[in-house]
Amino acid sequence: MIKYPNGQKKKFKQQLNVASSSNRGIALEDDLNTTNNYYLDLDLAVVHKKPVPIKVVDVSYPNRSLAKITKAYYVTASTTDYNGVYKGRALDFEAKQTNSKTSFPFSSIHDHQIVHLQKVINQQGIAFVIIRFNAYDETYYVIAQDLINLYYKTRRSIPYTWFKENAYLIPFSLTPPVDYLKIIDQLYFERE
Repeated sequence: MIKYPNGQKKKFKQQLNVASSSNRGIALEDDLNTTNNYYLDLDLAVVHKKPVPIKVVDVSYPNRSLAKITKAYYVTASTTDYNGVYKGRALDFEAKQTNSKTSFPFSSIHDHQIVHLQKVINQQGIAFVIIRFNAYDETYYVIAQDLINLYYKTRRSIPYTWFKENAYLIPFSLTPPVDYLKIIDQLYFERE
């Protein structure tokens, strides 16, 4: 309730722009885009989401401002979600989320993405996967080589307990929401 100087009283509902824990799980991509824009604004890193390679076949024009793609197809299989550069090193990563409480299913990752991540590693790039467990509202940084090794061993899923023991928890913060550069600094630059 707000009491104004003229005697009026007005009730209002407080609205916060902070994402609730239930909404954050749905918004991993939004959180990463916000994080990447934060890095770009502070001149820390240049990382962008890759566009999906599609070929537009048909567009409906009910009027100029309402153009709508009605038919399109994938030109090639997309590689990973994000790439960029940080401290002179190439970054390439995939972002995934799961609603499972017990594991991350490998059905969420495609063979060509695994091959791509390995090629980035072979060229001395920094390759990783960010995986969010929506049920626990936890986001993990997984070194790509670790994920690749498991992918070829199990081909089914990675238990949640593996993430707790072997991956790097990325704590949620407001600015930036998914601060993965702190982990990259620990893994690649604090040793130099």
